Amino acid sequence: MLSPITQRLIKAFQSIPGIGPKSAQRIVFYLLSQASREKASTLADALQSAVKQVQKCERCWFYSEENLCQLCSNAKRDSTLLCVVESPADVIAIEQTNIYSGLYFVLQGHLSPLDGLGPEEIGIPVLFKRLQEGVVKELIIATNPTMEGQATAHYITHHVDSQQIRCTRIAYGIPLGGELEYLDSGTLRHAFHSRMPIPSITER
Repeated sequence: MLSPITQRLIKAFQSIPGIGPKSAQRIVFYLLSQASREKASTLADALQSAVKQVQKCERCWFYSEENLCQLCSNAKRDSTLLCVVESPADVIAIEQTNIYSGLYFVLQGHLSPLDGLGPEEIGIPVLFKRLQEGVVKELIIATNPTMEGQATAHYITHHVDSQQIRCTRIAYGIPLGGELEYLDSGTLRHAFHSRMPIPSITER
């Protein structure tokens, strides 16, 4: 019943996490309606430009149109503080609290062997190379409090020299199983204020 191009577009929207068949169909029908053709064209242009021009910042893996994102190129940020998060959305969530003035590293995921995501896939070697520069004095682990996020945090801290870099983990206020991008600013602010040191291997 649907034309091949319409079917292809619906399947394309279905590939986006959180969008099922019905939602994809509604979106496509909305964009193809005569009243929304201009919006659809604007969306297509914006998406095409983003795919061609937006890339990962070479320092932190946040999205940017330049080699260095605005955060990494900002001389006012505290380069001795480095916060490790799972996704770009987590950076936005933390920045909205106006409590953190350091820099970031975006893993673009978490360790998940079943999904084929090992240290290399989420950029952990790039993170370790950055830590070896000797600038970072405190590494703040802000991966999500899920099993995968906890495993990722453990892997990172296990490979960091606690004599050179203080490792901390944001704690209180973050519900188990929750994700940073869905938390309110007050909860995140409290979590940052209450972060605790992560014991070194010899202290465990």
